[in-house]
Amino acid sequence: MSEIRRELQEVLVAQTGSDGDGVKLKRVFGGQDLARFDPFLLMDEFGSDEAADYIGGFPPHPHRGFETVTYMLEGYMEHRDHMDNVGKLGPGDVQWMKAGSGVIHSEMPQQEEGRMRGFQLWVNLAADEKMTPASYQDIDAADIPGYEQDGLHIRAIAGSLSVNNQVTAGKVQGLTTEPGYLDLHIDETQELTVQIPDGHNVLVYVYEGSANIAGSDYVLSAGKLGRLSHDGDLSLHAEAGTRLLVISGKPLKEPIVHYGPFVMNTMEEIEQAVKDYSSGRLV
Repeated sequence: MSEIRRELQEVLVAQTGSDGDGVKLKRVFGGQDLARFDPFLLMDEFGSDEAADYIGGFPPHPHRGFETVTYMLEGYMEHRDHMDNVGKLGPGDVQWMKAGSGVIHSEMPQQEEGRMRGFQLWVNLAADEKMTPASYQDIDAADIPGYEQDGLHIRAIAGSLSVNNQVTAGKVQGLTTEPGYLDLHIDETQELTVQIPDGHNVLVYVYEGSANIAGSDYVLSAGKLGRLSHDGDLSLHAEAGTRLLVISGKPLKEPIVHYGPFVMNTMEEIEQAVKDYSSGRLV
């Protein structure tokens, strides 16, 4: 365990917005100055009991140059893409999709009533991986490793991070950006320590309850994200009933040029992506 503790560098409050065909969501981060989140590009939280807020879904749209990670908490969603892949996501399921050189896909609700809730995270690809073939994997909730500690439940989606000195090996491994993705459910008020490789970017998003990063009096309540310093352990105090995501990754330290559904390294590559899509050559 490191004697160094990561410090709270920035707090972002998720902003209400919409995307796709009128789907209401909270934009946690994304847009300008993406280098400070490297290798992450965008994160949305979606959730509503009202079908009108999500029924329009995300009709067919393109991507190039990054990965999308969809994590469902509640509800049902279907993915379809130009490769004739069909994936059905239910409560607790994850889809990890590499857009690579190009994918055209849709993400549509498979329910007309009830609650739908989850997250989508965009993870950048290294320059030499941006034009590799698109691929994806659907991960059933039952296949996501779970770990139990006193008053703490851990779902390990990606990476190998240690929580209170217990290694949590996630389902997704071996990516260039070395992403870690944990969903922590805290039943009892407690202090937690997560060991993360030095140099990796670390984001903490509270979606229920509240938590404090060690050394800070600032309360991260539901809908707030903390971006931390790059070295040392993550230590936090979490109240009972808190649910939060710990997301970490190895920065690529490459130029980021973002235009809508395309993320490349140069404006020329973005212009080519737009031309390819317009002419039907993206995929």
